Amino acid sequence: MKELEDRIRQDGIVREGNVLKVDSFLNHRCDVSLYDKMGAEWARLFAGKQVDKILTIESSGIGIACVASTHFGNVPVVFARKTESKNLDGEQYRTQIRSYTKGRTYEVIVAKRFLERGEHVIILDDFLAMGCALNGLLEICEEAGVIVEGIGIAIEKGFQPGGKALREEGYQVESLAIVQSMDAETGEIEFA
Repeated sequence: MKELEDRIRQDGIVREGNVLKVDSFLNHRCDVSLYDKMGAEWARLFAGKQVDKILTIESSGIGIACVASTHFGNVPVVFARKTESKNLDGEQYRTQIRSYTKGRTYEVIVAKRFLERGEHVIILDDFLAMGCALNGLLEICEEAGVIVEGIGIAIEKGFQPGGKALREEGYQVESLAIVQSMDAETGEIEFA
């Protein structure tokens, strides 16, 4: 998606350790107009797929998924929580995920009542690098007995193995911007 690539080039900051900082428009301050265009593009890419719910993970995926939902008939958005809460009741799906950027492992939780066996879901998230978060969500989907119709990613780091592995497993992965390389010294970003 050219508009997203242009925005990454304009406002993205490359840091050491293959970190791409896009907090000025994607995952801290939210450009809702851009989110809307991203949602429309995912709806186009997943046209013809049955979508009963959108699944994401807190926190950066929530805004993106909520805006995208308007392009999928306002289906409910369910997000996996990274923290335990007194408000969580009933049975829950749980899995462990490792955050590449934060360098720590989280237990993520989805209340069982929000994913019903046989439902069709699209998973949306802001980044795909190693694939740890998505693999955790896929474990939850498998345990819940839901059908994953596809995975939508805002920014994929194509030089890391997550996207390739998911595609090899047979998932339709639609990344709106695939970063082929980044240079922390020059700030240059190349797209696939």
